Amino acid sequence: MSLLSFDLSAAMSHLGAKDERLARLIAETVQFRTSADAGESPYEALLKAITYQSISGKAAAVIFGRIKALSGNGRPPSPEQILKLRKRALRKAGLSTAKILAVKDLARKTLQGTVPAREEAHKLSDEELIQRLVSVRGIGVWTVEMFLIFNLGRPDVLPIHDLGVRKGWAITYGKKHMPTPKELLAFGEQWRPYRTIGSWYMWRACQQAGHAAARKILPAKVIKRRKRKVILVTKRRGVASKRKGLFVSSRKIVAKHSQSRPS
Repeated sequence: MSLLSFDLSAAMSHLGAKDERLARLIAETVQFRTSADAGESPYEALLKAITYQSISGKAAAVIFGRIKALSGNGRPPSPEQILKLRKRALRKAGLSTAKILAVKDLARKTLQGTVPAREEAHKLSDEELIQRLVSVRGIGVWTVEMFLIFNLGRPDVLPIHDLGVRKGWAITYGKKHMPTPKELLAFGEQWRPYRTIGSWYMWRACQQAGHAAARKILPAKVIKRRKRKVILVTKRRGVASKRKGLFVSSRKIVAKHSQSRPS
């Protein structure tokens, strides 16, 4: 089900006029789309996100299926149920200790109102949602950005730390190195207010290029500004110290030989 809250054709026209290479990528690949369960609450979306962290999608799907089975109604356990479930039951379902602590904290903060209901989430800005949701154990900015894009359908999200987006950018714009997050943030200004679409097409560029091509993209260049004056002074002091040492040593040798000569 489409969750777009903006005019897609207007967004495409805007991006095509601003960025020639992005326009070409849009023409060559599938049309932008996001889909999610419109009835899925932020709590349920984040519960799933925690489950899927750091493991393969296939393994995560199996574990999440076991977690849903614990509710007895085919849906994920409610916050109240999660808090009542013993750690042993969640561990048996496949969650690690860290993830058990995270889902318990998610349930607690949902009941406290920190994690909003879906209706309230739509009224909050991206920044407000990020600030609230990263307070949950195990939830970082990237996870919230994915929630904003794929669950709420927000139009102007740019996940600057996402490797897929950064590699896709390098492939699209013919670069050997990924951009730094700061560079990508600055570049993405031209995509506003539709940075979500630009990001989505960077993922498509990475996918279209294939694994082998993506692996060739090098890490971002980090320019180390060396303080030459300090280095030169240090070197000079080092040379001076060595020369002084040689001079002192030479004087000692001369003095020793002078003392050993017969009068």
